[in-house]
Amino acid sequence: MGDFLLTIPWAVVLILLPLMGAIACFLWPKSVNQLGLVTLGGVFLSVVGLGAWLLENGVYHHTVGSWNAPLGIHLYADGLSLVMLGITALVGLSVSVYATAYFDRAQSERFWPLWLFLLTALNALFLSADIFNLYVTLELLGLSAVALVALSDGKAALNGAMRYLLASLLGSLLFLFGVALLYHTYGSLDLAILSEQIEASPTVWMALGLMSAGLLFKTALFPLHFWLPPAHASAFSPISALLSALVVKASFYLLLRLWLELFWPISGSVAGFLGILGVMAILWGSLQALRQTRVKMLVAYSTVAQIGYLFLAFPLAMGAGVTAWNAVIYLAISHALAKAAMFMAAGNLLRFGGHDRIADLDQLAQRLPLTVAAFALAGVSLIGLPPSGGFIGKWLLLEAALMQGRWDLA
Repeated sequence: MGDFLLTIPWAVVLILLPLMGAIACFLWPKSVNQLGLVTLGGVFLSVVGLGAWLLENGVYHHTVGSWNAPLGIHLYADGLSLVMLGITALVGLSVSVYATAYFDRAQSERFWPLWLFLLTALNALFLSADIFNLYVTLELLGLSAVALVALSDGKAALNGAMRYLLASLLGSLLFLFGVALLYHTYGSLDLAILSEQIEASPTVWMALGLMSAGLLFKTALFPLHFWLPPAHASAFSPISALLSALVVKASFYLLLRLWLELFWPISGSVAGFLGILGVMAILWGSLQALRQTRVKMLVAYSTVAQIGYLFLAFPLAMGAGVTAWNAVIYLAISHALAKAAMFMAAGNLLRFGGHDRIADLDQLAQRLPLTVAAFALAGVSLIGLPPSGGFIGKWLLLEAALMQGRWDLA
């Protein structure tokens, strides 16, 4: 049985399973909740299967069809991919269970196909080893996310969706220009091949700048965060949870992957610039969060601040790589779990309390004590109080900063 499990093409399963689930939800709309939950359960088990494969064999490679790189579709997974797939499966399953109670039938029929299509794009992005395929999955991810935001009724949701669409298209265009430059220079878009050939040159620097700028739009790093608060605050709460916990992390993962595999030897000064933007994001996002009067808008601006912590790892990794990247992993996991919990709690406040005004939370605490307690516990992790995952991640960042004498980032 164990040998049989090792022969299953887990990467292909993780992409095709949610895609088939999305199609099934289109075809049988009256059974979307059951189909969706079964699909998410299958995705979770498939991630476990891939994890078992990685423990047994190390890095995972799979070529779709009979074409090898650079012509074929090459799928790849390592420890970092597994972490992102695991977060996606766990948070996705939790939010999906919540969504079955949150949405009415008509809303569920629109939500599930789009969510499963978004999940397909997420898994494909975490598993792709070709830059063009990464671009395609990034584009599909952005369009699915915009459509999910637009599901919410009202002018605010439409405004948020349009801002999100603008940022997504700008980011995709910049990223595609960078991809074109790399292909023109090296004649390949396979990450493994490019990592062996890439050298510092004006063309590579321009490609680095364009691709990084495109991903910064999608990650909503300050000052390119203009789309995130209105989109996350105006969407339905389960959708806000998915966007904040998973979608933003996907573009950060892609940026991290490209830097680690392609651009790290030539990107020292740019890493320092990203660290400065990270500090500004922390300060600006925190300040704006304190000024908000609604819970969902507060949580949305908090996401802007928490993204900044992830980018502190870029300059710190120059001299304390392992510690800084471990901090990123802890922060990404804790942020995903905390933001999913906070947006779901905010959804309960709106659904059962009638509002999410911060000034009146003391009254809601008496009516919804478990919801407010869950929100507070998630906040403890974001603040970084021990023994939360957020504390571990921020402690590792502090350790990396002190190892290099970077008191400005400590």
